[in-house]
Amino acid sequence: MERTRASRLGQRCIIIVILFITLYSCKKEEQQIDTLETVLIEEPEDLFEFGFNLNDYVVKRDTVKKGDSFGEILERNQLGYSTIFKIAERARDTFDIRKLQVGKPYTILCSNDSLQQPKCFIYQPNKTDYVVINFQDSIHAYTSSKPIKYVEREISGIITSNISEALSQQGKSIALAYKMADVYAWTIDFTRLQKNDKFKVIYTERYIDDSIYAGIQTIKAAYFEHNKRPLYAFQFETDSLKGIKDYFNDEAKNLRRAFLKSPVKFQRISSRYNLNRRIALYGNRVRPHKGTDFAAGTGTPIMATANGTVIASEKRGGNGNYVKIKHNATYSTQYLHMSKRKSKVGDFVGQGDVIGWVGMTGNTSGPHVCYRFWKNGKQVDPFKQDLPDAEPISDKLKIKYLEFIKPIKQQLDAVEYQLFEESEVIENALTETLNSDNVADID
Repeated sequence: MERTRASRLGQRCIIIVILFITLYSCKKEEQQIDTLETVLIEEPEDLFEFGFNLNDYVVKRDTVKKGDSFGEILERNQLGYSTIFKIAERARDTFDIRKLQVGKPYTILCSNDSLQQPKCFIYQPNKTDYVVINFQDSIHAYTSSKPIKYVEREISGIITSNISEALSQQGKSIALAYKMADVYAWTIDFTRLQKNDKFKVIYTERYIDDSIYAGIQTIKAAYFEHNKRPLYAFQFETDSLKGIKDYFNDEAKNLRRAFLKSPVKFQRISSRYNLNRRIALYGNRVRPHKGTDFAAGTGTPIMATANGTVIASEKRGGNGNYVKIKHNATYSTQYLHMSKRKSKVGDFVGQGDVIGWVGMTGNTSGPHVCYRFWKNGKQVDPFKQDLPDAEPISDKLKIKYLEFIKPIKQQLDAVEYQLFEESEVIENALTETLNSDNVADID
């Protein structure tokens, strides 16, 4: 009898265990199903670029190769010639498809199916601008730009050896040093800075799509204490119609002179203005040289040395490609032997604007720019002229300017000088190196 009861009790225990295991397994399966269902209904986040949700397309990216044309690119992507011709005809008023440049990126948006038919062609001539040729419904083309975010920064430092080192201690690019040198071009020689000179700068940086660093936009204001002499600089727009901006000190005096010393940056003079020059090639006869030659590599940007209007832009004889600028009733300048001209007759150019590129066109034995300088219609040596200061602020604008700089000067004065230990210098340099892959220059 006892054995029978024990046997029944054992059977019941076994049944309970089996039921428990079964219920547990079902519960686990339900959890797995719930998890599976959650994964299945999870949708990818929208990924927008160029105004399109890229998740709706098969995205093909490439760069223009040598020999590529708009037609050949689309034909390689399964689009018929007659369709390509129709697209090109409709798009030509917005963008000349013959101007695709080797090395520039393009994106093709294709249908998100097995056919992967091209629906849209996007070309990027530079880091910010792009051209959209959309042909998924009707054919239309337009140009647009990626959003650029401007971020204001502050930096300060004390010179121990040179400006580049002072900036690199804080992980900043030498490009900022060049910008500062431009601001103080006529007041400070940046190759002769003194130990314990101090600086403070307020500047803006550019970011494409909020994340890709695209360089320094401009210096808003700066303070330099050179040889214990304080030098403020504030950017101010003096002509809103022409967009002319310049730098002035805290007393509204212009920091610049009317003319830059050179039409190219950081290059040497290979031949000076000389009315008694003799050339062996011409039998050692006197051949006056009425220009100043600046040796520079082919393709080096040539800058207008002062504000003015282009009165000549052509290719002629020994001058080769050249541009001539009239600055006012007294002064004109000319830039010879360009590989390519950027400015055309009638253009207004500002001091420092690129007007062409160094080349070897015309009578020249090597790449350089021959810089010619006219005063009252006569060619003269620019280095022997008592050149005027840049145009001062008018009395009417001076009051506005002094009010404009008040809060900026207070902001500058409040910036504290940064001192760095050696360990911090190494850490900042490492950070700069690690972040260098996320840098983009705007053309």
